[in-house]
Amino acid sequence: QVQLVESGGGSVQSGGSLRLSCVASGYTVSSFCMGWFRQAPGNEREGVAGINIAGTTTYADSVKGRFTISRDNAKNTLFLQMNNVKPEDTAMYYCAADPFYCSISKPQLRIWGRGAQVTVSS
Repeated sequence: QVQLVESGGGSVQSGGSLRLSCVASGYTVSSFCMGWFRQAPGNEREGVAGINIAGTTTYADSVKGRFTISRDNAKNTLFLQMNNVKPEDTAMYYCAADPFYCSISKPQLRIWGRGAQVTVSS
């Protein structure tokens, strides 16, 4: 059974850093497209960062230069390093995976974690 479990969420002040982790089980992260999405109250779920099987990364314009997506194949874990966070980054962050679909333009990946809350205070 394929599962994703996020961790590392919490509260941080504006300008600070946080690192989210997503441990995968039932498959290897290097063989799937993976991404991070977020959803704030009252908003639609939006793509933040993605990484395909070749290791190519993509980012939403709002986080470029501040967030970095990466994966550790040995630990079967996906990461999201969040630097210089802003209050508008406050949201529930979800890890997602798909064997074929790699775009973060829409939340259409097939496998999802339960999410990790990130709260940024000004």
